[in-house]
Amino acid sequence: MLEIRIHGRGGQGSVIASKILASAFFKENKYVQAFPAFGVERRGAPVAAFVRIDDQPILLRTNIYNPDHIVVLDPSLLEGIDVTEGLKENGWIILNAAGNGLEVKGVQKFLIARVDASSIALKHGLGTPRAPIVNTAILGAFARATGLIRLESIIEAIREEVPLNKDNNVEATIEAFEQTIIMR
Repeated sequence: MLEIRIHGRGGQGSVIASKILASAFFKENKYVQAFPAFGVERRGAPVAAFVRIDDQPILLRTNIYNPDHIVVLDPSLLEGIDVTEGLKENGWIILNAAGNGLEVKGVQKFLIARVDASSIALKHGLGTPRAPIVNTAILGAFARATGLIRLESIIEAIREEVPLNKDNNVEATIEAFEQTIIMR
């Protein structure tokens, strides 16, 4: 079973990202499960969403404590939360980050890719300068870095799951796929 944990802030699209990713894997004939974890938090508060993928039905119904990979939609989360907690050795950390100056705990054990999903989202009219919606762009980076899912499957899932600005979201995903930088 493959387990992915998505870290973001309320309003960035973490939950929709998990649904899109699950839908994309489903299109590749996998069994999937996607669900969020948050309480009464408000917009801007840290949230997590989870995705499980397997070749057989998934019966497990718990949060993901030891993910194979993580996706971080907001780089400011690196300052207050140990997003790598439980991450398996050689797991991918997919970061929304503009530059190389980010500090991630224990990076020597992980693979890291980054993309400036915020700038890409804004370029394509997704969100506002104060609150870019980076969920679809970061999924392009996930596809590029991990090689676990075809970009075409993510694009098809976006067209089905995203309620607004489908074309802009697809363009942001493709651009992020092309601009993803593998750091280690």
